[in-house]
Amino acid sequence: MKKLLQNRIAESKLALPVTSLCAAGVWLLCGLLTHQWWIQFACFVVSAYLMVELNNINALTRIYSRMISCAFLVMSCMACFLFPSLRGAVMQPFFIGVVILLFMTYQDKQASGMTYYAFVLFGIASMAVVHILFFLPILWVLMFAQLQSLSWRTWSASLLGLLTPYWFAVIWFLWQGDVMSLINHFSPLMVFSPIGNVTQLPFQHLLVVATTLILFMIGTIHFIRKHSDDKIRIRQFYYFFIWMTLVTMVFLVLQPQHYDALMRLLFVFTAPLLGHFLALTSTKMTNVAFFVIIIGILLLTGYNLWAFSSIS
Repeated sequence: MKKLLQNRIAESKLALPVTSLCAAGVWLLCGLLTHQWWIQFACFVVSAYLMVELNNINALTRIYSRMISCAFLVMSCMACFLFPSLRGAVMQPFFIGVVILLFMTYQDKQASGMTYYAFVLFGIASMAVVHILFFLPILWVLMFAQLQSLSWRTWSASLLGLLTPYWFAVIWFLWQGDVMSLINHFSPLMVFSPIGNVTQLPFQHLLVVATTLILFMIGTIHFIRKHSDDKIRIRQFYYFFIWMTLVTMVFLVLQPQHYDALMRLLFVFTAPLLGHFLALTSTKMTNVAFFVIIIGILLLTGYNLWAFSSIS
């Protein structure tokens, strides 16, 4: 049976290298060399590599395909106005590391070591963006419901892992005689206003949110329809992505001032769902949808490049 162009691209070994070159081109056009965003770019590269590992370790697609990593790259680049943000860039790879390590604890309520390391990374990520601490109870719920790894042992390990980076921070700030900096780090957690003021976001930011929501819906509907084709373990991982996306969307609506960090998390959670759709569908309709998605993202990326360059 002759494969559709969508499937030939999805299964091609050149898909990821070509997408990576395009992503690097977007960074260059956005001003990588001019603005010297080397740390942000390095974090972006590490995040992309970790998304590859997330797919490889867990075999999130039943066939050889790099569509999950490609989806992450193109979704990240369509929001090129996020490139200058250092805190969000640093937080993202650590959070991907959290997901990778938590998935390794699947159905293992004795995995206190892996849980500890996962939450050490979570603690480090929260030192870059303190507001992701609001995801802590969500992770515990999903460890119980989806990963089936929550027990008193792993819960205690998670608390210990979360506190470990802050123990070192306390020692450092005490040595520097600057305890107020540590207190000021947590004080934004008590600031909730404005609530739900989505209109404060620029038009191109809203476009990216709308596009991400559409891609999430496409990927989720496809997965729910075809989830019986995946192993139970993989289904649980994808439901983890779905719930994390929904929670992040709610947080974004309630606290749009944290757009930078929340959008980066949305790209991490939505990319596997979109990649699953792109890699594992093979009808004429999905073949058309494949190219509509690509063209739509390219147009949005071009628009945001133009808007960002006109501002900067």
